[in-house]
Amino acid sequence: MLYIKDILVIILTAEFLIGILGNGYIGLVNWISWIKKKKISSIDYILINLAISRICLIGAMVLNAIFLIFYPDAYDLNEVRVVISAFWTLANYLSTWLATCLNVFYFLKIASFSHPLFLWLKWRIDRMVHWILLGCFVISVLVSFILAKVFICDYWYFKISKPKENGTDLFHVSKFQYFNPLTLFNLSLIIPFIVSLISFLLLIISLWRHTKQMKLNATGFRDPSTEAHVKAMKTVILFLFLLIMYYVASLFINFSYLIRDNTLAIIFGEIVAILCPLGHSFILIIGNNKLRQTFVKMLTCRKITCVM
Repeated sequence: MLYIKDILVIILTAEFLIGILGNGYIGLVNWISWIKKKKISSIDYILINLAISRICLIGAMVLNAIFLIFYPDAYDLNEVRVVISAFWTLANYLSTWLATCLNVFYFLKIASFSHPLFLWLKWRIDRMVHWILLGCFVISVLVSFILAKVFICDYWYFKISKPKENGTDLFHVSKFQYFNPLTLFNLSLIIPFIVSLISFLLLIISLWRHTKQMKLNATGFRDPSTEAHVKAMKTVILFLFLLIMYYVASLFINFSYLIRDNTLAIIFGEIVAILCPLGHSFILIIGNNKLRQTFVKMLTCRKITCVM
């Protein structure tokens, strides 16, 4: 059992390092480009903030695992649980909403519709990006604050009611204990999932209409607009897949108390959950021309240096 635990810890550590490096690379490349050009596109601005939130999210998840593995007594303290849960929720919400904003931006920049609302959003979205990101941050802070208050109220409820409980009260309290408030907060993230799914479906409709128009004009299929549609659709569908996997892993972690050796279960859940912020970051690097070309240049320069 110890051997399995060591392997899981090694995998978790490797994911942590790769996730930090990948997201750090995204943030650093776009930040340097911002400094050089003294201007930044809306998508690059979102990518910088997304990378920062992903670094915080991965850090919170690994911190949670560290306390569970090496400091289980400290983890039983209510203050530690409140801080870790609130920090995790803040980074989790912010990361998910920023990734959703990125999917919506892809849709607005690439898709082609004549509806007045779409045209208005397409024209105004670049001017609203700062307010949109500020709104995402405010929502994330409020949710994490509410979660912290819920945990504190639960703690005092159990502390006060426990000495007074009889058989009926014990049944009531034990049922309430099995409900983790974090579960409800994670389930509420179905909203950005639905927004990303709608963006994906609208991209499909836009691509279908564009392909139909090209057939009528007797032009080739693989034009730049088609390529942009396909690339954006791949990015969004992979994000949705990783997000579903992240939801399942989060629920598994929240209900790990039902498993006898829940430490291994939580570590395994953390490993699966980290694949979402880690994997999506590398998808963004591969799909972004600037990030991909910068990475290739770095590898080329390193090879030349090694040869010399």
